[in-house]
Amino acid sequence: MPKYFYKAKNRSGKLIEGSVDAASAEKAADFLMQNNLAVIEVGERLDDYRSFLKNISFLNKVKSKELVVFFRQMAVMIDANIPIVRGLRILSQQTESDYLKEIITEVANEVEGGQSLSSAMSMFPNTFSDFYVNIIMSGETSGRLSEVMNYVADQKEKDYDLESKIRGAMVYPSFIVSVLLVVGFIIIAFVIPNLAKVLSESGAQLPWITRALLSLSGFVSMFWWLVLLLFFGAIAAWLAFIKTPQGEHIKDSLKINIPVFGKIWRHIYIVRICRSFATLVRGGVPISQSLSVIKGVVGNVVFEGIIQDAIKSVDEGNQISESFASNKNVPIIVVQMISVGENSGKLEEVLEKSADFYSREIDNTVRNLSNLIEPIIMIVLGLAVGLFVAAVILPMWQLSASF
Repeated sequence: MPKYFYKAKNRSGKLIEGSVDAASAEKAADFLMQNNLAVIEVGERLDDYRSFLKNISFLNKVKSKELVVFFRQMAVMIDANIPIVRGLRILSQQTESDYLKEIITEVANEVEGGQSLSSAMSMFPNTFSDFYVNIIMSGETSGRLSEVMNYVADQKEKDYDLESKIRGAMVYPSFIVSVLLVVGFIIIAFVIPNLAKVLSESGAQLPWITRALLSLSGFVSMFWWLVLLLFFGAIAAWLAFIKTPQGEHIKDSLKINIPVFGKIWRHIYIVRICRSFATLVRGGVPISQSLSVIKGVVGNVVFEGIIQDAIKSVDEGNQISESFASNKNVPIIVVQMISVGENSGKLEEVLEKSADFYSREIDNTVRNLSNLIEPIIMIVLGLAVGLFVAAVILPMWQLSASF
């Protein structure tokens, strides 16, 4: 649905600028008039520079930390009985990100024009996902908006801390593997060809591993551009493949089944499900609707399928735990705790405890990740050095010993 930008005046005669999604300009004008706004201008501002920037996805990213600060400050202002529109205007002036500042301004314009805060936020799905929209809508309905804002800020802050820990733990192994690949390519493409001349001029019988490495080096040194083309082509093909439904399923299945990291990813998704579910239940969102929201934010198609089965089970009158119990990717302790929560009426508390437990498990695993990966890296380095010694250094040593 296209977005139409408008200028209008409210009942007090104040000029308001904003945007609205509508099928046509006439529909947009009708919507504005229904909200007691005197329409001055409605149109598609496609030639606007900022509108052009909105179409560039990598420029339209709001950092997790910025969202945490936004929700936290908004909760404080609501607690202080500051009107929502005024609070949004204040935050738009304090925000350093130009993109987030523009979003907050447009949300403020929509709220001032008569829309609810959740409806205004839903116009920016790249920044405010269905999870935020639904939980804020529940806060508006129940009158606990500031409380819900704090829950959302806590949720986003915990997600941000978890992502930071994972990224930090991956720096060391990623650096080692990258250096190993670059050094290996340089040695094979440029160093070994020079050594090959010495070995071939000696006329000595070379081991098969040396001949194989020299053949590989000769091919790479002659067709290095083809090797790079194939390498980056394979990466591009893989990135295109994982955007298809089948490719995405394969990628997400590999992610939760690879050694060491698979356990971490499974726990991350369990934490995300339990924490989001607890927040939505606390906010008063119905179970089936909560599961639908979680399905959109879990970030793994395998777990999306698990949640879809749970939605179907709940709609049929069954318990969530019954559906989860049939899937091996959901730990049995989570199934049992959810069952206890459903039967005791304390589902929210049980989900929060499950999320805290697996968060600690992730922290411990990430903290020990270097110790788990170091042996693998040492084995790979040892094999690489052993191959180089067996293929190049050993024949040279034998050649020098023969003189």
